[in-house]
Amino acid sequence: MEVIYQYAWLIPVLPLLGATLVGLGLISFNQETNKLRSINAAVIISLMGVALGLSSTLLASQIQGHPPYIQTIEWAAAGSFHLTMGYTVDHLTALMLVIVTSVALLVMIYTDGYMSHDPGYVRFYSYLSLFGSSMLGLVISPNLVQIYIFWELVGMCSYLLVGFWYDRKSAADAAQKAFVTNRVGDFGLLLGILGLFWATGSFEFGEIGERLGELVQNGSLSNFMAVTFAILVFLGPVAKSAQFPLHVWLPDAMEGPTPISALIHAATMVAAGVFLVARMYPVFEHVPVAMNTIAFTGAFTAFLGATIAITQNDIKKGLAYSTMSQLGYMVMAMGVGSYTAGIFHLMTHAFFKAMLFLGSGSVIHGMEAVVGHDASLAQDMRLMGGLRKYMPVTAITFLIGCLAISGIPPFAGFWSKDEILGAAFEANPFLWFIGYLTAGMTAFYMFRMYFTTFEGEFRGNKRKLWEKLKSPVGMAIVTGFEPSPKFGPGAMKTGELQTSGHGNEGHDDHGHHSEYPHESAWTMTLPLVILAIPSMLVGLVGTPFANYFEEFIYSPNETLAEVVEKAAEFDPHEFYVMAGASVGISLIGITLASLMYLMGKINPVAIASKFPSLYELSLNKWYIDDIYNSVFVVGLRRLARQILEVDFRVVDGAVNLTGFFTLVSGEGLKYLENGRVQFYALIIFGAVLGLVILFGVT
Repeated sequence: MEVIYQYAWLIPVLPLLGATLVGLGLISFNQETNKLRSINAAVIISLMGVALGLSSTLLASQIQGHPPYIQTIEWAAAGSFHLTMGYTVDHLTALMLVIVTSVALLVMIYTDGYMSHDPGYVRFYSYLSLFGSSMLGLVISPNLVQIYIFWELVGMCSYLLVGFWYDRKSAADAAQKAFVTNRVGDFGLLLGILGLFWATGSFEFGEIGERLGELVQNGSLSNFMAVTFAILVFLGPVAKSAQFPLHVWLPDAMEGPTPISALIHAATMVAAGVFLVARMYPVFEHVPVAMNTIAFTGAFTAFLGATIAITQNDIKKGLAYSTMSQLGYMVMAMGVGSYTAGIFHLMTHAFFKAMLFLGSGSVIHGMEAVVGHDASLAQDMRLMGGLRKYMPVTAITFLIGCLAISGIPPFAGFWSKDEILGAAFEANPFLWFIGYLTAGMTAFYMFRMYFTTFEGEFRGNKRKLWEKLKSPVGMAIVTGFEPSPKFGPGAMKTGELQTSGHGNEGHDDHGHHSEYPHESAWTMTLPLVILAIPSMLVGLVGTPFANYFEEFIYSPNETLAEVVEKAAEFDPHEFYVMAGASVGISLIGITLASLMYLMGKINPVAIASKFPSLYELSLNKWYIDDIYNSVFVVGLRRLARQILEVDFRVVDGAVNLTGFFTLVSGEGLKYLENGRVQFYALIIFGAVLGLVILFGVT
């Protein structure tokens, strides 16, 4: 078994090899490489499959009790400074390796069907493999410097993948927005890393935590500096894991192909922030102010994402805000000291959210056969409805995902979310209350999404309806509450273009291929079915009755004996009360969604009309994007223009004046410096004569 650990470095290298081979082929023999689509895909998928096999073996070994393994080499040295590079395999690493490789493999299989007609098929696989390699390298990194290197590589790959369809302005803008926003957080992370090295003299996680605790305790380092360094490091996860206030890039990143949404925005890149908080836990636990900041940031982000998701009509945007909300749960868990619960929810969420994103991609793929390749139409839930009849596999798996994320037992999300809420209640009842409300909203907007998409009557083949939706009009049109609504959930603005009917069914001249959608190819449905299994069952490893997960993943400041002793103190009555309350609020959310969007007993238009300010606040994403645009985009452009004026008039003016003076003086002197001795003698005579006259007069 030791041999496996010696070759663990192959796990990130294998997908890197695939990306390199395909990339070199595209650069050197572009046309020939693009023709070999299936071969390139098979190579990359096979290499990721081997990486999954190695990762699974390492996880099995760690579960059986193998001690953590670390292998490093000296990368740079100068005096007392020594920088090492290498890899480490412990419980957290082994778990993350399996999560990343398994989801990446399924996404790659799914991609074959989803991107089959895209001319960038081979390039997309190359990017996918490079991203997988970067993420796996981040996971096995033994110190902060190596993590930062792979952290930036992950960001670069995200830029490439989000902007994959770079000829679309919206995709190019989204990639730029994601890149710039993440650079803000990464700059803070870099400052925090340098500050911690200045204080502790180390980049190793354990050493930094121990030394920082000692320095704060003996007064060698002020508490203010420790808090500053910790918060700066946390800025990295704030950006990567889409936490307020650096969350604005995540919804726009849905402009990338749907497989990217599943891979980056469900299981890997956004989870990197939570992973780093877990790795830096020995540092954060010594700084209570930082822990509170993490907890409240996560709680507010969870609430913010949920309140925005309830009015989204783009199926991918709704899932994006859902991801943001669930990441807030994980970060809150870390902040309240529930290390295990945060990682547990990271694992369960990776599977069911990847399934939900891939399910949305299957829906979009089916809708494109009816409404054409206009993403604004193919992703609009108001044009869907009744898809369960035409896409049964997608519908069933999507329903499983909705039940899991809503926290309905025995699905995976129930066990992990309930553990987070229980830990939050012990730490701070206010945080629990925020998480509790968020749980109800999560159930509401997820089943709003399910009912609107899969139940009722199919609306996508009603020409007049989806032509008007280009405005678009409100949800009332598709729910049938009002024939000519002026306002309603789903409307982008009040006073939009109205329509008096649903229009005519049938084909038209907008590129339709069929009247009704159809189930996706097996390469797309198979990953959905496979992901449905852990979405239902993986939570059972972390039940409070027999928490095998907690015995495997626990805080670095605890021992296994302490974990077992704590588990023995489990109170089933307390669990039933907390779990019952959690399930109860979720059932209320599901019931409200069914009354509004399935049975039509409650008019959502009337509710939105009674609370227009709240509705507009949610619909406009709390106006945060507008504020950022006014302050940072427009404001910085205005500042740049002012600086340009200063540069042009003052700096350039001074330089130009110097040049002008030199030019004029040179032009004048060239008439005096003619090289004739007689002329020079005449000048000297004239000068002497002038001096004689001057002094004679005086």
